[in-house]
Amino acid sequence: MQAQKTILVVEDERSLREAIVDILCLKNFLPLVAKNGRDGVKLALAKHPDLILLDLIMPEMDGMAALKKIREDAWGATAPIIILTNLSAINGNLAADALAHRPTYYLIKSDWKLHDIVKKIESILAS
Repeated sequence: MQAQKTILVVEDERSLREAIVDILCLKNFLPLVAKNGRDGVKLALAKHPDLILLDLIMPEMDGMAALKKIREDAWGATAPIIILTNLSAINGNLAADALAHRPTYYLIKSDWKLHDIVKKIESILAS
């Protein structure tokens, strides 16, 4: 029997966070939840989830700062991380930061349905 994969959801918007957690549970993933970047970094480094779903605009520590912190860790340097945000990476600084810290994927929330996000997660974890 295959072990249940753990997905860390770092999202401050409650309704979206709960919807993501619900669909992950339906697809037999074990979700971990953080409401801000600081808590997300702590959970990521303590639990080493199989994949991190990371928002960018959050209180206490934004997602890009969280991504940088996670990438500083030996485990976190190669951890699969999907940025899921409303921000386009067209902004020069954001694009440069994203390139430098290598998220696995950068998804714009408005362009993706929850089921599509789960398919992307499954695809990453299968490879």
